[in-house]
Amino acid sequence: MRAVVCNRYGPPESLDVIELPDPVARPGQVVVEIAYAAVNYPDVLIIDNRYQVSVPTPFVPGSEFSGVVAAVGAGVDKVAVGDHVFGAAMTGAYAERVVVPVGAVRKVPDDVALDAAAGFWVAHATAYHAIRSVADVSESERVLVLGAAGGVGLAAVELAAVLGAEVIAAASTDDKLGLCGDRGASHLINYEREDLRDSLRDRFPDGIDVVLDPVGGPLAEQALRALRWKGRFVTIGFASGEIPRIPLNLVLLKGCVVKGFEIRTFSQFEPELAARDERELLELLASGRIDPHISAVHPLADVAAALASVAERRSTGKVLLRAGG
Repeated sequence: MRAVVCNRYGPPESLDVIELPDPVARPGQVVVEIAYAAVNYPDVLIIDNRYQVSVPTPFVPGSEFSGVVAAVGAGVDKVAVGDHVFGAAMTGAYAERVVVPVGAVRKVPDDVALDAAAGFWVAHATAYHAIRSVADVSESERVLVLGAAGGVGLAAVELAAVLGAEVIAAASTDDKLGLCGDRGASHLINYEREDLRDSLRDRFPDGIDVVLDPVGGPLAEQALRALRWKGRFVTIGFASGEIPRIPLNLVLLKGCVVKGFEIRTFSQFEPELAARDERELLELLASGRIDPHISAVHPLADVAAALASVAERRSTGKVLLRAGG
């Protein structure tokens, strides 16, 4: 099979596309013939050895995929050969086939395409857990989403709107904001053209309820300053490359709550909430109430370009690799 391999840590252009032996399913495992793999910002960090967890080289990067079950190991009865599935693992998705524990995959709901399934889970699960369980957003609350046109950001806009929140989308271009408006945002702020703090203060003098921040950098403090008394700030990631240093006096004066969310450990520490959120999220997908936005599909050989578009924040929604191309 063809696969992308990280033989040495570095930027996307340091990756190699080579032939590897087909994986074999051991007990409790499944082999999936991959249709699409999603490109996520943590993949950029992992290949450069800047992620929270270091993966020894060589390895096949890529965490999120969809495809068709090609083989099952002993003891597997949750899925069968031929089933359409989507799933996620730490690595292994940038290939024509992947072997994972059966618990890492789920059946694709009827009438959901494999490209949508590949671009759904990581971003939407991250956003939904952050909105539903961490921020505990209520209907009609004002929710500010930073980096609102990115993978997690756009999913957060879509999901917060579906849950009845009043969504404020902040992004760097009018085109990105137009997409956010199409996905349910009620208010749009171009933070390259206007000062975020001033704009929020002018539009919402009584403050906002929740900030969802997958970006970090200098906008984080500006957003936190716009919170009302006892507002909630949820940090999800640092796509800007800069980890903000929030002055704690702001937290004191606002009586606000600052929380963190990491999808890698959430189900470990909050298994009941994670299970509830996953059920609800799959119901939203199956019902058509959410529809992942796929902005680009690249052949496997163009993995460097795909990763660079995400790393440089030029993409919107999700970027996919097509394993057969």
